[in-house]
Amino acid sequence: MTDTASQFAFVAHIPVRWSDADAFGHINHARMVTLMEEARIQWLLSAGEEYAPLIKSAMIVHVEIRYQAQLRHHDSPLSIGMWIKGHRSVDFTIGYEIRGAEAALDSRPACVASTQMAVVDIEAHTLRRLTDVEKGYLTSWGRPEA
Repeated sequence: MTDTASQFAFVAHIPVRWSDADAFGHINHARMVTLMEEARIQWLLSAGEEYAPLIKSAMIVHVEIRYQAQLRHHDSPLSIGMWIKGHRSVDFTIGYEIRGAEAALDSRPACVASTQMAVVDIEAHTLRRLTDVEKGYLTSWGRPEA
């Protein structure tokens, strides 16, 4: 792992489909959320069975996206670097930096985003607290301070 790549807990390479572009050739906003979801699922599934309770109980409560440059179909596959920005007792936030296929990981991202994920007790339909094991796992996926 390079020093640049180590700033991310996980980097997914997500192909852009022709249908992801709008009439102007840019990746459509709603499709960007879907591409982020594909990357997030790839990352969370890589965690293994030990963390299945966290993965299966996490639901999105807030999404924030800031576009800094255009992304188009020919930028495929997108390089989506992710890390845990922080966690509290019942939620955690995933940070994203999204770049086109040709962009270096240390270049300015075309898009920066975050998703706040709450954890729920699926049976009771209520929020639940993160366990100490889950908090440790989330902390290990944090981004080193520059």
